[in-house]
Amino acid sequence: QVRLVESGGGLVQPGGSLRLSCAASGFTFSRYSMRWYRQAPGKEREFVADINNSGITSYRNSVKGRFTMSRDNSKNTVYLQMNMLKLEDTAVYYCNAVTTQYWGQGTQVTVSS
Repeated sequence: QVRLVESGGGLVQPGGSLRLSCAASGFTFSRYSMRWYRQAPGKEREFVADINNSGITSYRNSVKGRFTMSRDNSKNTVYLQMNMLKLEDTAVYYCNAVTTQYWGQGTQVTVSS
């Protein structure tokens, strides 16, 4: 029933941009805060961005000013616009419905060359 499907990842050069999407289904999307997390090889999963059901966002310090999270409740989708990408942004990016075990399978972001 519950499904979160991340997309939009890819290979980009430093300074480039990507827009990630997370399409949700099987739960009352508009009631939940949503978050983006990421996990790089050999490292623990880390928080990236949060958006509550009023549209208020919060970000980890290292992405402030570069990443923007948004949501479209009519589409049951959250987005992560990533600009000025850095090598250290390389990771698998996951979305999550806050305080739930609802996770997607992730989308790979690779920043290289």
